[in-house]
Amino acid sequence: MKTIVATPIWDNGQTVEATILNAYAVNVTLGTSATFYYQLLSQTAEGNVSQQVAQGNLSMTGEAYTQWEVDSYAWDWVAAQLNLTITGDYVPPVTTAPEPTPIVEQAIAEEVEIA
Repeated sequence: MKTIVATPIWDNGQTVEATILNAYAVNVTLGTSATFYYQLLSQTAEGNVSQQVAQGNLSMTGEAYTQWEVDSYAWDWVAAQLNLTITGDYVPPVTTAPEPTPIVEQAIAEEVEIA
């Protein structure tokens, strides 16, 4: 997933800012074409993925397909088709686990006889 310049998307009667682009190839016909599925996602205030605000498919053919050799080319191509600007890789926020409650063992008094 990639972060993008915030893009307003009309979703269910309100404007939501898409800030994450997710994409992957869903069908590749070697030597001919590739179809990419994409999602535009919003984020929570904490930086987590919130909701999908747009999605669809894009077909890469012709010269664009023949030039595709590395993932970064495909990411840039998808962004260009959607008129988006990639700003970096999406890295989910690191959450710290709550401190575990220590288990307190009760001492049991035992008498031990030494033989």
